[in-house]
Amino acid sequence: MATFPEVFVLFLLSAAVRVSVAKVYKVGESAGWTVGAANMDYKAWAASKTFRVGDTIVFEYNKQFHNVLQVNQSDFRSCNASSPIASHTSGNDSIAIKRKGHYFFICGFPGHCAGGQKVDIRVVAVVSAPAAAPTTSPPLESSIPVLGSPAAPPARTNLATKSTGNVVVGSLGGVLLGGLFAILVL
Repeated sequence: MATFPEVFVLFLLSAAVRVSVAKVYKVGESAGWTVGAANMDYKAWAASKTFRVGDTIVFEYNKQFHNVLQVNQSDFRSCNASSPIASHTSGNDSIAIKRKGHYFFICGFPGHCAGGQKVDIRVVAVVSAPAAAPTTSPPLESSIPVLGSPAAPPARTNLATKSTGNVVVGSLGGVLLGGLFAILVL
């Protein structure tokens, strides 16, 4: 059975360490990346998801009849496949999401994009931990004026806008030190 310090250390670690799990999304779910008979509404599919930086988008399709072209917004709207940003043709393409914003994909086969085989993947920003309070105090200013000069009001410091380092590293460091202390106390 675990002792109190061991349980406490595990609790601290689980509370302080924020785990971000990337997700894998298969475009079109069981229908995959296709056009026609599947009647897949890729706009509704994408709107039902929350895509984040670090996620992976998977396109599964028959490569004899389809492809995946990443295009800009203008080419997405007009179904223009002539100048893609990237072209994928394996039939099982995994695309890592590396930034927030929109990723536009179409099928470059004639008539497929116009038939609805296109998707706008909107990626939201990664949720970050709140900023930590500063660990050091701002320098104190002298409240005694120098002779012969008017007294200047003390400088105002907005502590809420100051950052003293990476929150995760600071939190994890504190937890590890606390855990080490708990182990040494045993």
